[in-house]
Amino acid sequence: MRSTDYVCAVLCLGVVSCTTGDGNGRRDEAATQLAIDSTDTADPVKAFASAQIDAGRRTFRFETFGDEAFWGDTLQLHRAIAGAANGGVGGGVSPRTALAVGLRVDVDALSRDLRDALSHGQVNLDDPASTLVLLRANAVVGVTGVFDHSGKLSSMGIQCALCHSTVDNSFAPGIGHRLDGWANRDLDVGTIVSLAPDLSAVAGLLGVDQDTVRAVITQWGPGRFDAELFMDGKAVGPDGRPHPTLIPPAYGLGGVNLHTWTGWGGVSHWNAFVANLEMHGKGNFYDPRLDDAVRFPIAAANRFGHVSTPPDQDRITPRLAALQLYQLALAPPVPSAGSFDATAAARGKALFAGKARCAGCHVPPLYTEPGWNMHTAAEIGIDDFQSARAPDQRYRTSPLRGLFAHAKGGYYHDGRYATPLDVVAHYNTAFALGLTDGEAADLVEFLKSL
Repeated sequence: MRSTDYVCAVLCLGVVSCTTGDGNGRRDEAATQLAIDSTDTADPVKAFASAQIDAGRRTFRFETFGDEAFWGDTLQLHRAIAGAANGGVGGGVSPRTALAVGLRVDVDALSRDLRDALSHGQVNLDDPASTLVLLRANAVVGVTGVFDHSGKLSSMGIQCALCHSTVDNSFAPGIGHRLDGWANRDLDVGTIVSLAPDLSAVAGLLGVDQDTVRAVITQWGPGRFDAELFMDGKAVGPDGRPHPTLIPPAYGLGGVNLHTWTGWGGVSHWNAFVANLEMHGKGNFYDPRLDDAVRFPIAAANRFGHVSTPPDQDRITPRLAALQLYQLALAPPVPSAGSFDATAAARGKALFAGKARCAGCHVPPLYTEPGWNMHTAAEIGIDDFQSARAPDQRYRTSPLRGLFAHAKGGYYHDGRYATPLDVVAHYNTAFALGLTDGEAADLVEFLKSL
């Protein structure tokens, strides 16, 4: 069974008030060296790796790469969050609204007093001013506000964790301890961005008006984003509907060919791609494939494959190595006992390796092919709309570990199959496997056990 529920590299973004280094990343480098120097250097490789993982975690959670210049200064999104009563515009975004569109709150960033107030219902969750309190505490996962000397929200930035972290809901729904690497399938990116007072920069890039931009992106829905739109301008598919892709998890990438679901490039390539082009951070990026004006008219016209920033202003490149190491260190979550039928899963394991022919592509223990794990649309029996939008024009065999943790929104790159059983049914038909209903059910139990 081949699944195109892609696991692309993270959309790396950041936050401004918690940046961990200057434009060259010198402070991160100094912190790494200090950690090495203060550790038992009998094994310098372990010392270096540990320090790099710590630096990568800080980048993943707290680095904006300078993108507040776009989200705040250009789009003015922070003004919509604050609301007119707090120096912004409109009604503002209350905590209740923020949670409803998928933003999450890190309970560990809250003071004891604030946790107590929330526990006793003493925080007005319908007041945008309460959202500003959470932002000042740096508690909104993936979003950090920039406040001026008067306490007014003056800008904002976003980070990797916005899309690729969630929380365990241990304190309340949407509030808990961070789960880095988990896809935030509740995050309604399009609706959030549509609140920005000034989308003229995006509209100008796409050659449409702002109302059209809002109409398209608000159709994406929770857990979905169309990164390719800003390369080829294809807002809709042949059926006249938008085709955003699901936010992927960022865990379980160790040992896996790290090309994205349609073969753009590895983790560091995708990190640099998104940080520079999608989130408008300040760095360097090179990919001459984007010069193809036929396939990527927007990217070619704007020379997206040739981004250049002076070294002393580059906020991205110095952090790519540590960020990648942290991402590779994120282990897939393990399904809880009782979440699957162990007896049926055992039968399903035998089917996976045998009659169902799944292991031909999803090779254990990686559960993807070691090597070049890319396939044409015809090879997996689906359309090529998304694969045709990327250089290799192929879909990737997705690793399956931790599958249960990103079930919301469906399976495959675009969620076209609602359940694992639907995926099995597709391959049962496409490859004439001859699985009975009972065998298909057993196979699903095994997938749930991974």
